[in-house]
Amino acid sequence: PHELALGMAFGVFCGMMPIMPFQIALAITLSIFFKGSKITAALGTWVSNPFNWYFLYYISYKFGALVLGLPEQKSVFSSIMVAIRSGENTMAVVGKILGSGGAFVSAFLLGGIIIGVVSSVPSYYLFLGIFRNIRKWRRSKKESTI
Repeated sequence: PHELALGMAFGVFCGMMPIMPFQIALAITLSIFFKGSKITAALGTWVSNPFNWYFLYYISYKFGALVLGLPEQKSVFSSIMVAIRSGENTMAVVGKILGSGGAFVSAFLLGGIIIGVVSSVPSYYLFLGIFRNIRKWRRSKKESTI
């Protein structure tokens, strides 16, 4: 249960990061280094999906900009959000973010880290409980058939 929950927590953490094409790779890498489940890490990244990218990117930028004390850059930010809403290719969105400057990229990443930590810590404990209950249920089912 610990390995499964740890993998899920890494997946949720990476799923909150605004690094869309690299989320699964980072989650699996973290799971390899910290001995978590690679499968649940990959599954956990699906906490972010095409239905909530807009919201996650918006919140990531807002938190990061607030912490870094950056002024609002509405025109740059809105061009990125328009690209996400219109369903542009993921790499085109990443290109727009990277092309907007170091401070802007830093705000996105810092905000993603903040949201990732806030989301992944409780998800570890939630999934640890779920996986322990599944293990307990499987053992009781196995014992009842013997």
